[in-house]
Amino acid sequence: MKARPNRKAHLLTGVLIAAMAAWLVVQRREFAPESAPGVSMENTASTPVRREPSPQDAIYAMLDAARAGDVTAYLASFTGEMQTRLRQAAAESGEAGFGEYLKRSQAELKGVAINEPQPVAGGEVTARVEYIYAGRNEVQIMTVRRTDAGWKIARLEETERVKTQIPYGTPVR
Repeated sequence: MKARPNRKAHLLTGVLIAAMAAWLVVQRREFAPESAPGVSMENTASTPVRREPSPQDAIYAMLDAARAGDVTAYLASFTGEMQTRLRQAAAESGEAGFGEYLKRSQAELKGVAINEPQPVAGGEVTARVEYIYAGRNEVQIMTVRRTDAGWKIARLEETERVKTQIPYGTPVR
């Protein structure tokens, strides 16, 4: 005797497969390339359109340059008196020495969080930047200015240590 296929089981399986496929499509759209920083897929399906760089992009570029020890890119992230002082410091310690200093300053950094920049006078914004280390967090206010060459860091306030409720890397129980 042949076993009869169970229609309800087949129907339920089909519904579950369709629901999973719909869920995957939604997830794929949420993490699609157009959500990547600097890229927009508006108006075309194949040609990405560059978006205007943001103040946060300038801060991340500075941090990336410091992590790599790229003195030229690091100094290019700044403008005005801040850039002048940093160029002088780099000249005094030599490019190689300054690059190593930049790398060492970033070695213990685990992560960075940048709050939404707040507008201030004269085309400037301030952003609260939180540096996350294994045993502590530090906060620094950065003033970023729009220049002809894009957003550049104009001023840095002194870094302040902040109390963390649960230090980075604490095991979950």
